[in-house]
Amino acid sequence: MRIVTYILVLLIILLGVTFAGLNAEFVSLNYYIGDAELPLSLLLVLAFIIGCILTLMASLIFYIKLKSKNRRLYQRLKVVEAELANLRTIPLKDTH
Repeated sequence: MRIVTYILVLLIILLGVTFAGLNAEFVSLNYYIGDAELPLSLLLVLAFIIGCILTLMASLIFYIKLKSKNRRLYQRLKVVEAELANLRTIPLKDTH
């Protein structure tokens, strides 16, 4: 399985290098502060990295919310289990 993973990673790297070689033309990037001349492949890689970082930050917010909800539910579960254990130890009374 490791060999397959290594082959896939090597294939992705080769595709990336050939893509960068085929798209070596410079493009003008204009932003609010100024502008820059960057190779197209570098610009695409930077856009991909920025997108990954933004996605990780957005998913981190949801992860933190889910962890706090999980913690609250776990605490409620402990209380309910303790209550159930207490109810099981109470002797039953017959009214007959």
